[in-house]
Amino acid sequence: MATKVITYGTFDMFHEGHRRLLERARELGDHLTVAVTSEDYDATRGKLNVQEGLMQRIEGVRRSGLADDIIVEEYEGQKLHDIQSREIDIFAIGSDWQGRFDYLSPYCQVVYLDRTKGISSTELRAERHGTIRMGVIGSGRIAARFVPESRFVSGVSVDVVYSPTLEHAQQFAAAHELDRACGSVEELFAAVDAVYIASPHGTHADYVRAAIAAGKHVLCEKPLALTADEASELFALAAEAKVVLAEAIKTAYAPGFRRMLAVAQGGSIGQVVSVEATFTKLLRAGREQQAPDGGAISELGSYVLLPMVKLFGTEPAAVRTTVFQPQGAEVEQFASIELRYPHGVGTARVGIGVKAEGELVIAGTEGYLYVPAPWWLTDYFELRFEDPGKRERYYVKFAGDGLRYEIGEFAAVIRSGALTSYMLRPEESIALAKMVETARSQHDSFGVE
Repeated sequence: MATKVITYGTFDMFHEGHRRLLERARELGDHLTVAVTSEDYDATRGKLNVQEGLMQRIEGVRRSGLADDIIVEEYEGQKLHDIQSREIDIFAIGSDWQGRFDYLSPYCQVVYLDRTKGISSTELRAERHGTIRMGVIGSGRIAARFVPESRFVSGVSVDVVYSPTLEHAQQFAAAHELDRACGSVEELFAAVDAVYIASPHGTHADYVRAAIAAGKHVLCEKPLALTADEASELFALAAEAKVVLAEAIKTAYAPGFRRMLAVAQGGSIGQVVSVEATFTKLLRAGREQQAPDGGAISELGSYVLLPMVKLFGTEPAAVRTTVFQPQGAEVEQFASIELRYPHGVGTARVGIGVKAEGELVIAGTEGYLYVPAPWWLTDYFELRFEDPGKRERYYVKFAGDGLRYEIGEFAAVIRSGALTSYMLRPEESIALAKMVETARSQHDSFGVE
């Protein structure tokens, strides 16, 4: 009896890497079914920037000559239906999905296909027009979330990493199946079109300068810089070099947050008068708890100040901060930042050693907009009014860790030939840096013995 194999994918801009995956899947049996995802299903699972339509992607698979059958994947749960209805013996998928589809093992054999040794996926993908080759600087927690998220953005390839400690970079490359760990930033720059900087806060500016000098586009984790002057300098350098520089505050690029801003600005709650945003998390150790660059404000201030900048503008009339720093702590554990604007007020609260409700409340003259915790991952919000019967609810997709949205916009700006995105403009990033700088340097403090 013939052994039936099935595999799934978007297969956008069909390239040699896709071919090799299908060849390896076909070697597992006698009959290969290839399921190509539809546009609607890609959207629901958070796949961004797909360049080709469904029929083009199907044609790419067909021309390979490796598929006995080609079907369309249209909905969540279809894999189990396909396996049972088609009497599939082996489900094959790339090893970057390791463990994700183990739930299918009662129904068929699940095989995770390792990447072909000795083949650079960077070079394979670069054969296709429009692929943006990215490298990662840093090998910590956020970088470990970035790489899997990048694989949901079509036309972006992340295959190299650099860390000052080569051993850490090598471990990171092995864990995420990257092509290699680089021994220097110069080696990384030579292999990529763009970089993602996820190093400690105090090193961001130097890495950004080096990347711009090498002619590379830059997506840099927040805070881009710890002073407004330095942020201004970096954007000026990027503009002069004609490369994209974007700050990676993922909330700014998320569909739910942008939808929420549009509703708030659309007059549904009248004139916006107050914005209150809170973001806290418990970080008992690590760089966030270390001077001089750690602390609640530098770690989380960019998030909670973002709604104020978007709704009230980049020039508050006054900034006042109160921080809680217990005896023995190197940095503040909690901070309340109050901003006064000509037509409104903002209150931003952050904590790395204090836990509070992480909600966002935008108050207006006709009602208010409420986003429950965690508001920075906005997938739901409400409009509330004096009359409870007028309440309106909004639901918006937020996929994965949300980093795919900033990656997708970064790639789209590069491809468009522009240098900036309306989702987070340079003047807004500079304003955020100035607010963070002011809050860290000018504050009232209290603590406990």
